[in-house]
Amino acid sequence: VQLQASGGGLVQAGDSLRLSCSSSGRIFSSHVMGWFRQVPGKEREFVGNIRWSNANTAYADSVKGRFTISRDKAKNTVYLQMNNLKPEDTAVYYCGEANGLSNVEREYYSWGQGTLVTVSS
Repeated sequence: VQLQASGGGLVQAGDSLRLSCSSSGRIFSSHVMGWFRQVPGKEREFVGNIRWSNANTAYADSVKGRFTISRDKAKNTVYLQMNNLKPEDTAVYYCGEANGLSNVEREYYSWGQGTLVTVSS
């Protein structure tokens, strides 16, 4: 399975953006899809995740209330809706798949190319 994130771009503070993460194969019901982000020189940071079976979500405190994760089972696609973007949200965003609920990067795999989000002030 390969994952491909897309939808990044250059926006202004306060704008919204929706990222997509498409899977080349089927995602198992017990699995979890996660969004992470990374800025140069820093470790990849957990943004949020969604359990594929029941769409339960969890978010990092830094994005709670602004970001929403959803999924489309028929399309094997996960979305990250980002509202009220801030300059500190600037990063390369990645999606990954995990066998269970986790916010730890090493628990995820099938990382694809990320998508760059740049938020100007």
